[in-house]
Amino acid sequence: MEEVEYFFDTYAVIEIIKKNPNYEPYVDNDVTLVVFNMAEVYYSVLNTFDEKTAEEIYEKYKSAIVEIPEEVLKESMKFRKTHKKRNLSYADAIGYTYALKNGMKFLTGDKEFENLPNVEFVK
Repeated sequence: MEEVEYFFDTYAVIEIIKKNPNYEPYVDNDVTLVVFNMAEVYYSVLNTFDEKTAEEIYEKYKSAIVEIPEEVLKESMKFRKTHKKRNLSYADAIGYTYALKNGMKFLTGDKEFENLPNVEFVK
């Protein structure tokens, strides 16, 4: 069976940090993020735990950050505009578009992505 590559939405990373058992199957997968997801993760951990933990998590995931190609950036903002009613963040729109463009599944539990193509939805 071919291994699926995943783009980890901020939601997925936070659930892994919180040890959500539903995300256990993804723990050993390679993580791909954009800098905006990393910012959201850092902020969330800072608020939930403390600065020391936020720094540890940042160090753990910083090598997973990929550059955002110009075409992905522009297309993701068009996607966000088209789906305005879904109230997607910049990070969400960029991550989803990056996943689509790179043949990856978008791993999330964010209700705004439920039933969208190319999404692996895990609560």
